[in-house]
Amino acid sequence: MKNFIQFICLLLMTQLGMAQNAYEAKAKNLLAKMTIEEKIGQLNLVTPGGGMLTGAVVSADVESKIKKGQVGGLFGIYSPEKVRKAQDLAVKGSRLHIPLIFGLDVIHGHKTIFPIPLGMSASWDLDLIKESSVIAAKEATADGLNWAFSPMVDIARDARWGRISEGSGEDPFLGGLIAKAVVQGYQGKDLSLSHTMMACVKHFALYGGAEAGREYNTVDMSKIKMYEYYLPPYKAAIDAGAGSIMSSFNEIDGVPATGNKWLLTDLLRKQWGFKGFVVSDYTSLNEMTAHGMGDLQTVSALALNAGLDMDMVGEGLLTTLGKSLKEGKVSLAAIDQACLRILEAKYKLGLFDDPFKYIDEARPAKDILVQANRDAARKMAAHSMVLLKNDQQLLPLKTASNIALIGPLADNKRNMLGTWVVAGDWTKSISVKEGLTNALGNQVNIRYAKGANISDDTTFAKRVNVFGTEIDIDTKTPEQLIKEAVDAAKQSDVVVAVMGEAADMSGESSSRADIGLPESQQKLLTALAQTGKPIVLVLINGRPLTLVNESKQATAILEAWAPGTEAGNAIADVLLGKYNPSGKITATFPRSVGQIPIYYNHKNTGRPYDGTGFPKFKSNYLDESNDPLYPFGYGLSYTSFTYSPVKLSKTQLKGQEKLMASIIIQNTGKYAGEEVVQMYISDPVASVARSVKDLKGFQKIALQPGETKEIKFEISTEELSFYNSDLKKVWEPGQFLVHIGTNSSQVQSATFNWNK
Repeated sequence: MKNFIQFICLLLMTQLGMAQNAYEAKAKNLLAKMTIEEKIGQLNLVTPGGGMLTGAVVSADVESKIKKGQVGGLFGIYSPEKVRKAQDLAVKGSRLHIPLIFGLDVIHGHKTIFPIPLGMSASWDLDLIKESSVIAAKEATADGLNWAFSPMVDIARDARWGRISEGSGEDPFLGGLIAKAVVQGYQGKDLSLSHTMMACVKHFALYGGAEAGREYNTVDMSKIKMYEYYLPPYKAAIDAGAGSIMSSFNEIDGVPATGNKWLLTDLLRKQWGFKGFVVSDYTSLNEMTAHGMGDLQTVSALALNAGLDMDMVGEGLLTTLGKSLKEGKVSLAAIDQACLRILEAKYKLGLFDDPFKYIDEARPAKDILVQANRDAARKMAAHSMVLLKNDQQLLPLKTASNIALIGPLADNKRNMLGTWVVAGDWTKSISVKEGLTNALGNQVNIRYAKGANISDDTTFAKRVNVFGTEIDIDTKTPEQLIKEAVDAAKQSDVVVAVMGEAADMSGESSSRADIGLPESQQKLLTALAQTGKPIVLVLINGRPLTLVNESKQATAILEAWAPGTEAGNAIADVLLGKYNPSGKITATFPRSVGQIPIYYNHKNTGRPYDGTGFPKFKSNYLDESNDPLYPFGYGLSYTSFTYSPVKLSKTQLKGQEKLMASIIIQNTGKYAGEEVVQMYISDPVASVARSVKDLKGFQKIALQPGETKEIKFEISTEELSFYNSDLKKVWEPGQFLVHIGTNSSQVQSATFNWNK
């Protein structure tokens, strides 16, 4: 059997290699017919403008450039009618009839919007995440698209950074598995099929490490930190077959990523074997001038020579490469190589066989926002939610006959979708009020009051409302709004307070120095708490928040993130017990902003603090605990689970042996529930300082009340490996600890020794 499996794998690899060679041969044949201008034109990615863009620049004379062969791809447009018109220009109006590639930011769904990626990661459910990507690809391709600027796989340890919402949190192991699932969901097994689309992994690289959590800011880190914590998710996405990758805005070792040869050639292609193409982020090539790298011609040559293949919007390559070629600043071979990679991608997508294969006017009605997609989004949203607190077993709501539904996000459709939903239609989303009404009908009296604005700060609101009115300042005074809410609360059995962030309070260009609830909402929650009524706080947000006061005032807290199109229905499913929440946070919730960056896999330092008292000259704060409010992997359930001690198959190992670590989990509560069992490894002594622990495995299990299950994790030397000071991945003999538990802080541990 083993030999048969090896034969099948070898056969598949051979077939993939033959297909790759066939695409390359076809691309080279076409390349030989192209002029210099046409080759450079393939490196140009433009947008006709309109919609949601990430910069102020919009391409000019797009139609004329397409006819001249000066455009390789378009983004920012979708629908079969619009895409057909543009593709017609390319294949009928240009000399060589080369089709365009059509891209868009499809971040967490196309028109059926799923939870923000940070929320989806909290499900720890790779199958559901992959399915959400399959649906996103089906909808996007029904709208004429064949290229998604996704997944975003940047590791983020700083909740001030707005784009933490678009990624999978702080852990490279989990982040890598999610990156793989999304790429496979988009691309399927055959990229030429009309319901699959090419993934574009972003932002390469280290974008989540921006200093001070401020968008577009400098990134400065050691190579060991890069290899150990920040680079693995990109590598996982590439190993999964991602067809393209997007360079990031930031610099790496003093050189912006878009012009960084070590990054785009030495690491990406030579070390990792990447065969696809590299596209810049929005005008990131041009922005190298602001970094101090030279004028447009200089930075364009730098980028091409570094390994960039396609220029998004800025047109630096289009306007300067001809001159640079004549002056010897770039070679024809470099231009040919970049063009070849773009052409190969188009062959892989099947665009030369049928340039209009993704354009079918009948598909949107059959594939977009259909009930099956909405059902999947509802399920994903429910599985993404994290129960942070549940005192008095307040949830699920079973006995309340009068509910006060309070808050600026309680009857709000627009902010349910979350950030960066280019094609999403908020009018199709379900508000929390609608969801509860759908579920309860006339059985329960729901008293609604807005209670507060998302923020009372008009300047702040204006900054957030760039793409539409997400923060609506009510005509009533804050005092009037609070009074209405308090009156409703007093007449009810329980308060459901829906609070948090507007959609674009997180996402790109949405860094926050204060990540607490806005003052308007804090005042509302305080007033509600003073009524003495039990409060369920439902959070709609795109990042971890500082919630120390809120965690004291609320009886129960449900982190719902920005749940997407089916927000209200999914929230009702969880609040009313139709689904028992099983989510676990993938980004640490700090107690205060001063703790940031805060993450579970930190190092000990030479003077570690053990958490007791206040010892002087230890690594601690005068005015704050070292501990987070909610640690990585944290999340409660309506039921309870107990963990036995960890049992090891052996405690002394050698060479390439395997270790089995097992633990018995029991559902000791009265509800059926799911639990994410997490396995961490510690390496106390090594040639370089190691993390206190690293996630190396997890299993999501379902247990009925009283049911017991033994969970096993196989540990090999791979789980012990790390990057040493020579940037080589090694494992070193010695003592190790395995930790298994419900989150990164609550674990059962066992020790073992492993020798060479």
